Amino acid sequence: MPPISLNDISSFVRTTDPDDFGLRFNILEANGCTKAGALIVNTFDDLEADVLEALGAEYPGIYTIGPLGSLLSHHITDDDDSSTGGLSLWKQDTDCLAWLDKQEPSSVVYANFGSLTVLTADQLVEFAWGLADSGHRFLWSMRDNLVPSDGASLSSLPPEFIAATAGRCCLTTWCPQEEVLRHPAVGCFVTHNGWNSTCESVAAGVPMVCWPGFADQYTNCKYVCEVWGVGLRLDDVVRREQVAGHVKQAMEAEEMRRSAMGWKEKAEDAAAPGGSSYENLQSMVTALGSVSA
Repeated sequence: MPPISLNDISSFVRTTDPDDFGLRFNILEANGCTKAGALIVNTFDDLEADVLEALGAEYPGIYTIGPLGSLLSHHITDDDDSSTGGLSLWKQDTDCLAWLDKQEPSSVVYANFGSLTVLTADQLVEFAWGLADSGHRFLWSMRDNLVPSDGASLSSLPPEFIAATAGRCCLTTWCPQEEVLRHPAVGCFVTHNGWNSTCESVAAGVPMVCWPGFADQYTNCKYVCEVWGVGLRLDDVVRREQVAGHVKQAMEAEEMRRSAMGWKEKAEDAAAPGGSSYENLQSMVTALGSVSA
């Protein structure tokens, strides 16, 4: 890994105490993985070459088969029912896709904090006004328990925000994220940097505005912003001015957009027939078949 600060380490092991339970547990699990016949990882070779080389010295076999969504698209047929399901386990609202169809290319900011992240009412308001003050149209996927105190996050939004953004925002409880990120209207992703969301954004070539808050999200954010050059990190304390400024920069930064498109091409190459992830999946299936036989 590149030089990394304690603030960028997974919250599971972010400690200076060598006897910390979380740290000892993760060491135990990592050592236990050396006994596995192989490890299956949702990434692709170009994205984390140095990390994979280091892991290869510790573990007997590694199958990189990511990004999973991209790989899935090469292994299903048009009449396969799974083609519309993707990797989501939540009921999806597809009406937002029709709204996106009416927008200009790269004109929409997409915001989604995943299935576990929670916000306070104040944080929700700061993000709301930050998105509004960015001046861009936006699609915000807000699950019902995003603000746990009220059970219906949409009701926490100020009426004046709803009025101020009428006609230039689309609010939904959950959406088909991969389809949204790959839609030509989407130009930026405000995200918590969960690994699935990060991979999907990389595969779609969409720059990110990052607000990590749990587990590996901090390390994912480090790579997005400082290694891959496709994102900007928000402070832990949410401020509408910074949200608006980072969104504007991510939507307008040509160098960041070029970097994002470069990673998209590499992800597509890895998942396509003949690519590293595609071939690794075939090898994995063959290896599993020989073991079961």
